Amino acid sequence: MRHIISLLVENESGALSRIAGLFSARGYNIESLTVATTEDPTLSRMTIVTTGSDRIIEQITKQLNKLIDVVKLQDMTEGDYIEREMMFIKVRADGSDQRAEIKRLSDIFRARIIDVTDTTYCIELTGSGDKLDAYINTIHDKNVIEVVRSGSMGITRGEKALTL
Repeated sequence: MRHIISLLVENESGALSRIAGLFSARGYNIESLTVATTEDPTLSRMTIVTTGSDRIIEQITKQLNKLIDVVKLQDMTEGDYIEREMMFIKVRADGSDQRAEIKRLSDIFRARIIDVTDTTYCIELTGSGDKLDAYINTIHDKNVIEVVRSGSMGITRGEKALTL
């Protein structure tokens, strides 16, 4: 089963390495990893997407809680949450017909064209992983030049929050 684990960690060098090392040493896979500072500059929020049985996820959370860098941990899949990814995609946009089609698809998917050259568009799209995959599949492969994805980010719904 897929799990989204959100962590508050000390914003210090080596924290990411120790957490990633925990996963690799035990043979657990990280499907997605995002990390950035929070409103408190001494803390970073890390979102890890991984898969495994309930027993494996329990082991992962126990091992993460033992790390000195981890301040607080939450498995968001235990409740209601919102999950999003962000993607930049650079596509060929030669000729007015192709440019019009890319603009039309971007409007349908609520994407934003953020850079335009004579031959390319750079498009920003935010949504679920499935939405981003659908956009990529809709744009013909021969038109895609480059894709950059952020990985999943998540936040719990309602009053529940990962705070100190």
